[in-house]
Amino acid sequence: MREARRPRTAALGATAALLLGLLSGCSGETGPGRPDRRITVWSQESLPDRIAATEKVIDRFERASGVEVELVGVAEAQMPQLIMSAAASGTLPDVIGAATLGQIWQMHGNELLNTRIPGRVVETLGPGTFDPNALALASDGPTRLAVPSDAWLQLLVYREDRFAERGLPPPDTYARMLDAARRLTGDGRSGISAATDPADVFTSQSFESLALANDCRLVDGGEVALRSTPCEEAFSVYDRLARDYGAPGTQSVDSTRATYFSGSSSMVIWSSFVLDEMAGLRSDALPSCPECEDDPGFLAENSGVVTAVRGPDAKEPAQFGEVTSWAVTRTAEEDASRRFVEYMMGAGYQDWFGMAPEGKIPVRRGTAAEPDRYLRAWRSSELGVDRRRPIDEVYPPELLDRLVDGVQRMRRWGITEGEGALVGAANGELPVSKAIGAMTGGQLSPADAAAQADEEVTDLRTSLDRPTDAPGSP
Repeated sequence: MREARRPRTAALGATAALLLGLLSGCSGETGPGRPDRRITVWSQESLPDRIAATEKVIDRFERASGVEVELVGVAEAQMPQLIMSAAASGTLPDVIGAATLGQIWQMHGNELLNTRIPGRVVETLGPGTFDPNALALASDGPTRLAVPSDAWLQLLVYREDRFAERGLPPPDTYARMLDAARRLTGDGRSGISAATDPADVFTSQSFESLALANDCRLVDGGEVALRSTPCEEAFSVYDRLARDYGAPGTQSVDSTRATYFSGSSSMVIWSSFVLDEMAGLRSDALPSCPECEDDPGFLAENSGVVTAVRGPDAKEPAQFGEVTSWAVTRTAEEDASRRFVEYMMGAGYQDWFGMAPEGKIPVRRGTAAEPDRYLRAWRSSELGVDRRRPIDEVYPPELLDRLVDGVQRMRRWGITEGEGALVGAANGELPVSKAIGAMTGGQLSPADAAAQADEEVTDLRTSLDRPTDAPGSP
């Protein structure tokens, strides 16, 4: 959801306020190493409740450090354009919070990152206190691109009560998903809610979660591989799920959730950010199924969660998700930025991931003295906004275990193959989302959709290989 979290359409003040932040609040007047007691932080945790929670942590940091922090909430969909505009005008912020893997790799490709500070922060805090997979995804070999902070996972949520009525097993394979979707479609209900919006990265993420399950790779053997047999199968299955058994019309990040919450579909592909809303703890996204009227927690109690799916061409199930990080820009004031990131990963860490624990699984597991300190704190963190309940009171320990394990097993297209810059560019141009939209709209066959996506990603890769005049990175 713009990197598959909760939709960020309510980002602080929208575009006008964001551009005002660019012009008046950024750190273009400072530079690497200059002593400055003021830094600007952009955060994609930009919903009002999360901005308020972040400001409380920042207040404590300011009192402890003497550094003044200007916090600017940025809508995730606007971030790529704003980064490039700020780079061109010399007004980059010092730090970006909740930066996605695609964003940090794209910034790295454009030489916009300071990579010294993340390396120092990780060494200070202890590399062994971090999840190794998260560190690897946010690194270019030995170079730390950013400091990984937390993660969310893409989930397949299903109506466990309806599956039990039909004697259906959990939908953890392509075959089981298709069979369940077919058998649960009818009487005004769709079998599944799956994104088809060609203009949203959420569609690409939803597809990637199923494509990885069939060992479909963005790049294989140095070449774009979306025309491969595993990828064509993934396109075909997604088409059947979304077009034959899905809700009618173009399905977006909001409509997929709403369809499941209303009881009109029996499965939904969504991120772990759905867990608090599914429990009836957020008033602006309440479940509306008939059973939910008397019991707002009905869906949480009657939904099963699949964290990893396997396709016929894969040897094992695959887990898709996102690691979000603290990124430091090339023009940042280094000392204040370093101190800020260390604080947010130390004294302020529990409050940071505690603002939304369902989608902020800590990737720093603990400290050298207490190796599981943050994971223990996360398990008792409170879900919700308008109502709050500890996550371990709402969901069973087995699910929490699978969420933590999922971070360790998370896979992402292209990044482990050294194609992080391509991933970032694809997140901006959305070639896969466009192909999915055309396919599920009936304009393309699955094979043609795979071919179109392959061609557009190949063109993107070629454009990235051309020399640029970007200034050097620290």
